[in-house]
Formats: sequence, structure tokens, C-alpha cells
Amino acid sequence: MFKIFFSTLPGPMKSTKLCLALLIVSLLNSPMSLAQPAKTIEILTRPDISYQSMDGFGASDAWRAQFVGKYWPLELRNQIADLLFSREFDQDGNPLGIGLSIWRFNITAGTAEQGDSSGIRNVWRRGECFQNPDGTYDWSKQEGQQWFLQAARQRGVEKLLAFPNAPPVHLSANGKGYASEGQININLKPGGMERYARFLADVLEHFYSQGLSFDYLSPVNEPQWDWNNGGQEGTPALNEEIYGLVRYLSAELSARELHTGIVIGEAGTIGHAAISMQTLGQEGAGRDDQARFFFSKSSPFCIGDLPNVELILSAHSYHTVWPIEKQVQYRQLVAEQLREANPDLGYWMSEYCILQENGEIGRGGGRDLGMATALYVARIMHHDLTITNARSWQWWTAITEVDYKDGLVYLDDGSEGNSGNMGAHLPGLQYDGAVRESKLLWVLGNYSLFVKPGMVRIHCELSTEQSPVDGLLVSAYQDLENGSKDGDDDSKEKEDGSLVYVLTNLSENTFTVSVGGSDKVRCYTTDRNSNLEYSLQRARHIVVPGRSVITLLK
Repeated sequence: MFKIFFSTLPGPMKSTKLCLALLIVSLLNSPMSLAQPAKTIEILTRPDISYQSMDGFGASDAWRAQFVGKYWPLELRNQIADLLFSREFDQDGNPLGIGLSIWRFNITAGTAEQGDSSGIRNVWRRGECFQNPDGTYDWSKQEGQQWFLQAARQRGVEKLLAFPNAPPVHLSANGKGYASEGQININLKPGGMERYARFLADVLEHFYSQGLSFDYLSPVNEPQWDWNNGGQEGTPALNEEIYGLVRYLSAELSARELHTGIVIGEAGTIGHAAISMQTLGQEGAGRDDQARFFFSKSSPFCIGDLPNVELILSAHSYHTVWPIEKQVQYRQLVAEQLREANPDLGYWMSEYCILQENGEIGRGGGRDLGMATALYVARIMHHDLTITNARSWQWWTAITEVDYKDGLVYLDDGSEGNSGNMGAHLPGLQYDGAVRESKLLWVLGNYSLFVKPGMVRIHCELSTEQSPVDGLLVSAYQDLENGSKDGDDDSKEKEDGSLVYVLTNLSENTFTVSVGGSDKVRCYTTDRNSNLEYSLQRARHIVVPGRSVITLLK
């Protein structure tokens, strides 16, 4: 789902180390330098100022669910599914899982049937295809992914999303699940666009008949990249080709009375989603500036009024998160460009894992089950939600078997205590192994379990200025159907947690915060020693441990 790529956003690109050093020196010598706080920090909330309505938090089944869901012992499969989807609590009030609200199901292209001749070296990254070359279907395919799809629905996941990375190999121009060298067009046979749209609609219709209705279809993934090295299934695509595919899909879904919403974009960077690469003197023309191309009312390729097309643009936060000063600036620029293209356009951050080298946790290589990576990602989540107003935030892959920072749940062979052998070169991992929870899993749960679809982000701020480098960050979300009643300590809405705060403490300091009122607040803390650990604290004296993420329900 990703490729290494330099930043595509504007501004002079200074040395990362120099930028970070200057930023930190400036912060340390400024009035907002974080000494041990001397008094309680007030969280000031303005429910009358609202921002985006939330669509949910998610992750994908790619690519590991195909083996885990098919071959692993049922007990371990259920353990993983509970961690990802469960909304139940133990007798002490601690959650059993993170309650994802969106589950991404990868419709694969048939490279698994091709085997080694597929050209995809890693067997874990090959995938089966429901459609046979003669046009018939075998719905027993993708058995492992289908197991997790059912498990997600059984545990209450509200929304299901289907996404292909490439067309079926028998529909492709080169007979492969990835593009040829030098190819920038979508990898389809001439005239194959309509057949591809029918295939995707057939898949959706089949699952609908099985009681598994997909809420969303995301038909093209990271079309800016060339996808020609056999690393995984994938295809480039020009904006005009995406436009054509969406028109066919809209007609197919409408004719079949399927209510699946088409969500487009999945841009490789947030810059490609909203900015013209040509104006920056960089490559990418014809596959960039998607907000304006697809959703500006003055564009001849506007598709926002087509049946089944959601007024949402999705993009990936890769390569735009370091240094932190630029992380903020990038998102401010993209938010401005999205508004200019169409003020009604919603935005999703639909894929992220660690790729970009940075000064805090290095780069993607080497798994980290601890708080360093979790807090690094928590900051990105906060900025995506509060600056670009993301209505959804979705991690890349839920399960991983490799020594890389790309999963929520990690697998290994259990041979060395807490750090067993990992990697696709271990055939045994396809059938069994050890399951490891990451702190990132639980930090995502600080949002996903409590910020439910339909909630609205509202304005809140802290009474003291904080640093995005090592300070305290906060955002707030309200259930408007059961809106919080400030000052009414006995209100049913407060018991239901209709007002949710998420605080990220990037510093080593312990803070005390107040949300006002005389009642008690339910708190769920993730830090080095705790995974969404429940506590009941006084609303005017809530302890936020150093290096933690804490969710408050008021």
C-alpha cells in the first residue's frame, strides 16, 4: 500500500536535523517551555463551535488475514479479533479490545493463484481472486479474510469498507497484479473499465446477499505510484481514468440498488490530494490536485453529484510528518486547499504506518511494541483530526508478521520470549505463532472505542499554551443526539459519556487537568504500564501521567 517517496509539499526543505534543533532550542527558550506544571490546567470547551462529523476509526486486513484467518488456531484468531473489534469490558471496567468502527477488506487480484509466476516475491502479499478467468465466481476464495470480516461484524463493527489494490490479473493489460515498467495508466486491457466495474459490483452484491453489506468502496489505491517492481499488487491511474471508473461504478451500483458509497482518493500523500505538483515543479501532473479535479463545481470532471459517490476525499499521511513544525504546516496548507476546492468536501486519513525517517523513533524498520511509536502516531492522529479535520482515521494493516512498525497486533514464532522470530521467510507463521499486543493498538483505542461514528468534534483548548513537540494535546467530541448538559450532574447523557476528551501527554511530566463540574469522570489511560486502564477521577482533578494517552468520558 505504500512506497518510499520524498515530500511533495511546498516550502524550502531545510535539513531535518537543523529544523528540529532550531525548533527545540526556540521552544526551550520560550515562555511555553514545559517545566513541571505548578497548577491545574483547565480544559476550556465550546460546544457551540463544532467542526467535522466523525465517520470512524479503522484498519485493514491486508495482507496477513489471509493466512491467520484461515489456518491459525481458532483460539488465537478469536484473541486477535477481540483485540481489534471487541467493545466489552472486564469486571474491573477495563476494555477487552479497541472497538474499531471501520474494517477494510482487501479485494485481491489473483496473484496467489499465479504463485511464483506472479512476480510478487513475498507470498504473504499475493492474493486470491473471486472471479475466474472465464468470468465465473468462486466465493470460497479469500477464506481467511472472510473469517475476519464475519468476526468484525459479529463484534459490532459499524462500517465495512472494500478496497482493491489492482484489477484481477485476467483483466489486466499485462497479465500481472502490478504494472509494467514505464506504465502510468491503469493496468487494464483496452475497454476493460466497464468489466472491472461490474466485477467490483458483483463482489459487493454477493456479500450483500450474505448479510454483509459494505458501507464503502474505495476503488483505487495510491494511483500516484508506478507499482512496477513486484513488491505487491498495485496499479497507477490517471485522474481521468479514475473519473471514468467511478462513472461506471456509480451506474452499476445505482442500477442494482446497492447503497455502498464510493470513496475516492487514497492519495499517496496528502499533498497529492489537494495540491498541483506542476506548480511545485515536481512530477505527478495528471494524478494530483484531486480535490479540485473531482469535487470543484467548476471542474469538468466533478463527480460529487453522482449517485453513490460520497462527498469525501481520502489521502494517506505518509512522508508529511517530520519535522513536527512541517507536520503542522503541511496540514494547515492542505486544509486550506480542501476548503478552496469545495467547502462541503469531507476528508479522510485512510492509511498510515511508519515510513519516514525521523528524529524520535528512526524509521519503519524494527517493530516497537512500546510507547515511543504509540505517542509518535498519537501526535499525527491529533493533527490530522484537528488541523485537516479528518472525519476518519485509519491505520494501515491490523496484523503484521514482520519486523516493521506497520501493525497493531504483531505475530512471531514465540521462540524467544517477547521477541520471537518474525518474517515472511518463516513458513510456520502462516499456521501458528505468538500474538503480541502493541501500545499503538491501545492508543488507537483511546479514540476508536469512545469516539463513535456520528459524533462531532467540538472546540476545546487548554488554559496554558503547549508545545506539539513535548506538550499536552487535547481534542473533544460530542454525541449530538445525546448532547452533554453542562452543569447537570445527574444527566443521563453524562453517564453515557456523550462528551469525550482525548489527551496526549508527550512529556515526561505528570499533569493535572480539570474539565469543570463537581461530578466524577470516567478515565481510560494508556501508558507504559496500562492499556486503557479504567479509573474514576474527580472532574476538577484528573491526573494525566507522563508519556500517556488518556480518554475522559463526561
